[in-house]
Amino acid sequence: MSGHGDELLSRYTDSLLGVFGTPQKVLVRGSGVTVWDADGREYLDLLAGIAVNALGHAHPGLTRAVAEQLNTLGHISNFFTSPTQIGLAEKLLELAQAPSGSKAFFTNSGTEANEAAFKLARRHGGGSRPRIIALEHGFHGRTMGALAMTHKHSYREPFEPLPGGVEWVPAGDAEALRAAVDETVAAVIIEPVQGEAGVRGHPAGYLEQAREITRAAGALLIFDEVQTGVGRTGTWFASASAQSAAVIPDAMTLAKGLGGGFPIGAMLTFGEHTSSLLNPGQHGTTFGGNPAATAAALATLEVIDSQNLLAHVREVSAYARVRLEELDFVTEVRAHGLLIGLEIAAGAASTPAPAMVAAALEAGFIINATGPTTLRLAPPLIITTEQIQRFIDALPEIHRRSTS
Repeated sequence: MSGHGDELLSRYTDSLLGVFGTPQKVLVRGSGVTVWDADGREYLDLLAGIAVNALGHAHPGLTRAVAEQLNTLGHISNFFTSPTQIGLAEKLLELAQAPSGSKAFFTNSGTEANEAAFKLARRHGGGSRPRIIALEHGFHGRTMGALAMTHKHSYREPFEPLPGGVEWVPAGDAEALRAAVDETVAAVIIEPVQGEAGVRGHPAGYLEQAREITRAAGALLIFDEVQTGVGRTGTWFASASAQSAAVIPDAMTLAKGLGGGFPIGAMLTFGEHTSSLLNPGQHGTTFGGNPAATAAALATLEVIDSQNLLAHVREVSAYARVRLEELDFVTEVRAHGLLIGLEIAAGAASTPAPAMVAAALEAGFIINATGPTTLRLAPPLIITTEQIQRFIDALPEIHRRSTS
């Protein structure tokens, strides 16, 4: 890196809290699937801000919608509402096939959406249902309630005591879930695909079984689709795959790709009972559902729909899976649309993935490691097969350089 980027990173270290460590680069501009750093170097963005920039960078439809909205109303507080807030709620409930009586609550992020879901579960359970069941290796956020449902001990331990009552069962094990869920359980929370765990889905039929188990016990079923929702997996929601009918939960949380890069999250509540659990004054947010954020989300949904990006995601995903599986150092490809986990053979290097992330960056590709042998790709939904092939062509040399 030449001087300008170094100088900016030094200023970053001097002025920002070090919870993220030192950033890899200073990015200054983006267009489509490409970004540039402060020293003029170009990168193919295969992470999209961790599954956020669904339409890539500087998409004209998104930037126009936000600019036009900011020209009228940017923020109004939730003492008032706006046409974009109402329209987005209606659109999301339609896409989620939500039954009559369903509602939407808007937040600014995924962890805030999961905080709302945690409070929803508490209201459903009361004193008679003190338990919440989450899955091993699940990740739901870093604020205190969401963190309490996150499995990784190293994330939770520094901040204990956390809100109590959360228990974990093995992911994808329907019988373990059945054994754990009874009339003392308020809710079960599940990521249809566990992103931070390395892009790991569940066995066929597992979500349907979770629906049956929770319904029988009177517990809420909550789907965390923060990373997987809004077209990321090639359907609007991962819980409604292209191969099977949608599993309708009692609540669903969304964020990341929903605003195409503009901060927004949502909790959808399904049916009249769940939608009546939180009453006026029991939850809120100052910025949630503001006109600019909801305009951005509406524009993102419109582009995904009008450009047929769901089918495009499935096509590019199928192509990438086949080509990645041909690489001899890739031992497994877990492709859920354009959320892709690659398992890398350890070989002489017991932790090849972090080194490959660094080597990929130097080669002009932004990727991510979720574990010592696991790479994650989550590119913009607009990426082409030609662009992803550029990365696949470069991957053998990236692997060689990082493991030699």
